[in-house]
Amino acid sequence: MTRKQARGAMLVLALLFSTILQACSGAGSEGSDGESGEKVKIKWASWGNPGELSRYQELTKEFNSTHADIEAEFIPIPGEYDQKILTQLTGGTAPDIFYAGDGLIVKLIENNSIENLTPLMEAEGSLIKEEDYFPGLWGAAQRDGQTYGVPVDCNPMVLWYNKKVLEEAGITELPAELQGRGEWTWDKFEEMTTKIRESNKYGYVLDNSWNTYHSWVTSNGGQIYDGNGQFIGATDERSKEAFQFLYDNVRVKNITFSGTLPKGQGGDAMFMSNQVGFVGAGRWYLPLFKKNASLEYDVVTWPTNTGNKIEPAGIATAYLVLNKASKNKEAAFQFFSEYLNSDGQKFRLQGGSNAVPSVGGVDEVVLEGNLPEHAQLFLDAREVGYALTPAEAGIPGLTQDIASKFEALWLKDQPLESSLMDIQTMANQKIDEYKSK
Repeated sequence: MTRKQARGAMLVLALLFSTILQACSGAGSEGSDGESGEKVKIKWASWGNPGELSRYQELTKEFNSTHADIEAEFIPIPGEYDQKILTQLTGGTAPDIFYAGDGLIVKLIENNSIENLTPLMEAEGSLIKEEDYFPGLWGAAQRDGQTYGVPVDCNPMVLWYNKKVLEEAGITELPAELQGRGEWTWDKFEEMTTKIRESNKYGYVLDNSWNTYHSWVTSNGGQIYDGNGQFIGATDERSKEAFQFLYDNVRVKNITFSGTLPKGQGGDAMFMSNQVGFVGAGRWYLPLFKKNASLEYDVVTWPTNTGNKIEPAGIATAYLVLNKASKNKEAAFQFFSEYLNSDGQKFRLQGGSNAVPSVGGVDEVVLEGNLPEHAQLFLDAREVGYALTPAEAGIPGLTQDIASKFEALWLKDQPLESSLMDIQTMANQKIDEYKSK
């Protein structure tokens, strides 16, 4: 080899070595799923009370300890959650994974901000599959046969009852016992709340929420929305009957609207001070109630007026979604899957938590400790219940507008029939206007 040829060969080798170094230095940088040995960093966010946030931090720490190649960071977002997430998405700073409620997930699907999860969940080797989750929970998270969010857990609506209040009112057969025999009906509920009122206590506190109103309607075999997504609560006979039942019992004070309770008092606090017989809620009351050692309580499914032992009731649900702009989707979906599968939900919900699994196979977390005595009814309600329909969740502000009109009905003692028609007209106008955009 001549001296000139040798110099040329050295130059080629130097260029090749430089190229290799550059490739190696960039392979594991943040924003890639490289294999350089550097950890891929992902972020996830949620709302939550102090107990929930602590459990989320524990889960994140556990995940990081078992994944040498991924480092997850949990970011709690207190207050104005939806607006903060939307602002972060616009600015390109949103986390890779985050919680989304009914209304938010609809916006995110429409503005194409979140990943279509169907291909990921159907892929060979995926840790989560659609069939793992209870069908009534998908609600607003699915559109046109595609899935954009997975229910993190759920909260089937049940009635909590105060045993001491019922006993002092002379009630000898408890609601859960009647439910077990298929005898837990509207008539029995009205009979009990009447006795409680006559003992100078509050029979049942009616909350101003979709899952409360919808549960009374469906416990009577009625519908709030038809198959075309139109509000029919004022014209469906079964629905009208349900609202008439509530209206009549509010007027005679067997039922008390929550907005009329003494200032500074809520149904939960008055329940714990033995002033209220029934309150409607999910499992979120359990951590609060079990702290009160002297409180005697249990749960029962919604009373029915159809002859059936149990009817569908509302289920409060939130979803986990994957940011479409995530630079580390493979690592993010790994965390996403382990958070939502049976192991992840068992880790989060064991120890008397405030929710019910959305995935099959871990029912023991609801039954542990036998708290409350008929905890199995949470699982029974999950089997047949439903998340908020996309017909309502998909229309921005509709749930709040409906609640405002119901509040006026109860507070101002307005006529029922005209109030329901006013709600129906308003709702369908908003629905039609939104669909025509």
